[in-house]
This record gives sequence, structure tokens and C-alpha cells, in this order.
Amino acid sequence: MNEALNYVLVPGAWHGGWAWHPVGQRLRAAGHNTFALTLPGLTMGDDPTGLRLADAVDHVVAEVERRDLKNVVLVGHSYAGIPITGATPRLAGRLAGFAFFSAFIPRRGESMADAMGPELAGYLRGTIEASPQGTISVDFEQFRAMLLPDAPEPLQRLVFDQLLPQPGGYMLDAPDVDGVDVLGLPITYVLAREDQGLAAPGAELAARVGVEPVLVPGSHEALLTHPDEVASALLGQWAW
Repeated sequence: MNEALNYVLVPGAWHGGWAWHPVGQRLRAAGHNTFALTLPGLTMGDDPTGLRLADAVDHVVAEVERRDLKNVVLVGHSYAGIPITGATPRLAGRLAGFAFFSAFIPRRGESMADAMGPELAGYLRGTIEASPQGTISVDFEQFRAMLLPDAPEPLQRLVFDQLLPQPGGYMLDAPDVDGVDVLGLPITYVLAREDQGLAAPGAELAARVGVEPVLVPGSHEALLTHPDEVASALLGQWAW
């Protein structure tokens, strides 16, 4: 029997660790350990003012080190491809590999805002600057159309009600590190077939780390609507 892995699950923009719970339960049932993180500013009651990408990266590193985890698979959904990439050089000796689920794969010096193109980047910067706490939110119509179009409205509203404003610095700052592929560790890129919420085509993003995407059913929130398939795909690289 293979040694149990420590899956460290990092959520996308506006989400908390709760978004990974259905998948995490299934990874645990397969014999592994799971740790679902919530980035600073994204727990109800947090003050998101002034948070930068460095704070998100520091949090991922600190949580792994605090638990003294080894044999770690860093897993990022959506936006979280950026902070887990940023954390990689500081955690290299603890890592077994990486898994991305419908995630953005940043290039060095490329922020989430940059990846969305000049027009949308300008909108993001303007909105963040105008926000009293320096955050960016998503409204219900944007959420249901781009992130969860394949679910009934009651479920859409239930998930939407969990979301919190994203600290603006998370979107505007760019990582200044090499990609995760430089370590030569296993990488899995899992892509929801009907995903409409990515800043670039999923196959193109997967190619940035030299892999082909593993397709699963569902949209951007398939970690909630199709957790069996997402968990199975994440386990595939490290099958028992």
C-alpha cells in the first residue's frame, strides 16, 4: 500500500475551504489526509483591507509548515493556481506533486487581472480602487452564468450566499517565481468540460505545465456538483 498523501486544497476567488469539502471527504475515504484552506480575508468577519498576494502565499506556506506536512499535493481551484504557484519554491522539499482543478496557471509576472485582458483588467482595477475595503465582488447573475450555469436556481443561490468579496490585491499582484513544472514533480490538470469561467482555454492552461487536461463533467463549480469525478481525477496520478 502506498504512503498516504496530504492533499492541501486551496479554493478559488470568493470561496472558502468549504468549497473543497465534498471532494476532500472522498479523498479521505481513499485513505489520504485532506486540509481545506481558506485564504485570509475570506472568512466571514475578516478584514480584507490591504491584503496582497503575498498574504495568500504566506498563508499556504504557514499552514503546511504549522502542521509539519510532508508528501504534500498542493491543489488549487480557479484563482488558487496563483498562490499555490507562489508557494512552491518555499515548500519544495515537502511536496509530492500538484493538482489543478479548472485553475489558472500563471506566467511569471502575470496577475489574474492581466490574464483577463486590458479592458477587464481596467475594470477590475477601477472597481477595487473604488471599494472602501479594496475588494472585488461577483453578482448573482455573473455567478450563475459563468460559474454554475448547470445547477438549479436554489443550489445556485445557496452557493452564491457562501461567497465573500475577494481582496483586490489577490487579483492585481503577480507571482515572481518559476512555474511548478520546474521541480519535475507529478502534475495533474483536471478540467470541467462545460467550464465558462476560465481566463484562457483549459487545454492552453494545462499546456503551460506540460500536461493534457483530464476532463470531468460539469461547470466551474464541479467540485461541488460532481465531487466523485473530481476526486477520482485528482487521485488518478497517485492511484493506490
